[in-house]
Amino acid sequence: MLRARIVLLAGEGKQDLKIAHLLSIVPRTAARWRSRFLHDGIAGLEHDAPRPGRTPSISPELVRMVIAKTTQERPSHATHWSTRTMAAVAGISEASVRRIWHSHGLKPHRVETFKLSNDPRFAEKLEDIVGLYLNPPEHALVLSLDEKSQIQALDRTQPGLPMKKGRAHTMTHDYKRHGTTTLFAALNTLDGSVMATCMERHRIKNG
Repeated sequence: MLRARIVLLAGEGKQDLKIAHLLSIVPRTAARWRSRFLHDGIAGLEHDAPRPGRTPSISPELVRMVIAKTTQERPSHATHWSTRTMAAVAGISEASVRRIWHSHGLKPHRVETFKLSNDPRFAEKLEDIVGLYLNPPEHALVLSLDEKSQIQALDRTQPGLPMKKGRAHTMTHDYKRHGTTTLFAALNTLDGSVMATCMERHRIKNG
């Protein structure tokens, strides 16, 4: 082994030039392995010294900027960032954007929904409704009603949670309306017919 032979010749008192001549190597190689043996002993001869990798082409500041925009901002005229829109803003390739998102667990195209009820009797009502479906009374008729309007300005009932590493952007599954008409409908489960009425104005009537 070349490294061992260098150390053995050095132990005999030979200098780098002489060792290089005897082993047909350059003096710099002899000097390097002598120095590593003196510093690390036998362990210094077992493995090559670590070499510096390729200098990253994207600076840490640019990576932080991409992450901040992905998690805290939205592009104009779009609901979420794509690799193409982010690449255009950051001045890097789509592949680079994809690598940054992947390494930080970001998935801007994914949205998850949630709902936190403020009703103090929520658990009690939930048990009643679920229990009615799981164990209905004899000869009971269960009707499910909902109100629906397809053309309206919607807003979520609670603020969404921002995206972060390993978690998609979240929003509530329910919404509040802003000044539109409302369609009330009920499904007759016996014959499949629908009973519906559309209110002229969206308001709450007392009494």
